[in-house]
Amino acid sequence: MTLTARAIRQAVHVRRDWALLREAIAGPVRIIVSNTGDQGYQLDERDNADIFADPSRVPHSFPARLLSLLHTRWQKQPDAPLSLFPCELIEKNGEVLKGIVVGLALQWQMPGDLIRYLADHCVWANSLVDRIVSEPIRPIGAVAEPYALWAIEQQPRLQIPCVHPSIVLTENLQHFERRKLFLLNLAHTFLAERWLRDARAAEETVLNAMSDPVLRAELEAIWQQEVLPVFDLLGEGDDALAYVAQVRERLLNPFLAHRLADIAQNHEQKKQRRIAPLLALAASLTQANGTRIEQPRLTDIMASGI
Repeated sequence: MTLTARAIRQAVHVRRDWALLREAIAGPVRIIVSNTGDQGYQLDERDNADIFADPSRVPHSFPARLLSLLHTRWQKQPDAPLSLFPCELIEKNGEVLKGIVVGLALQWQMPGDLIRYLADHCVWANSLVDRIVSEPIRPIGAVAEPYALWAIEQQPRLQIPCVHPSIVLTENLQHFERRKLFLLNLAHTFLAERWLRDARAAEETVLNAMSDPVLRAELEAIWQQEVLPVFDLLGEGDDALAYVAQVRERLLNPFLAHRLADIAQNHEQKKQRRIAPLLALAASLTQANGTRIEQPRLTDIMASGI
């Protein structure tokens, strides 16, 4: 069956269509959604305040590009509502991106009214996307699984793009973040660790790895013995167990060619985001409850230095 999506009206390329983007942000845009990848918030030393003197100049980093576009928006429509939805897998991604953009504006000594516009007028949403995307479809699109969740933290003046069963407005975004990070993303990172450490087949996919009885058993042991007990101490054990059942089914999806080589990119940084916080959380819960959680496999992965 072929399904035609009609939600996308136009695709543009930032370097080729910068003028078009500046024109759009000055118009009826009410919502900005970003998904830049693992290192998307990094700044570029080549960017400076000169980008405002030459409107045709395309900044190098995503935060500088966003600041440039928001500067145009502030000049053209300072009172029009605007909600920004970062979808990068970073805790409190809206607050983090806001801090970076406001920090750039301060560093470059931009007008105080612009600083107040960025900090107080724009609404920066903390949100979490939970969906496995295995490969791109050119020129725009991706192969994705049926499961989908977009959890968005409630806040005043927030405008959501649409109403959909997979969009959840929540007062407890951390619950969704922990669940995805420590169960789904951690599983991906474990499989990538073994792919790197054991020099496994270059084209191995998640499905291939999950079909290996040894790897599968080790992952199941990590879930059951080293991760789920943490959720039990948080009082979220039943929900986490149900989520693991969903994750297991998602990782065994035969229609996703999710290459471990892709997952293994920026592996050390991913370990710091997906495993280190879990170990720290387990240690703090152990101290508070007196119940020790043994995590030898996860500790070994953090010490491997791959």
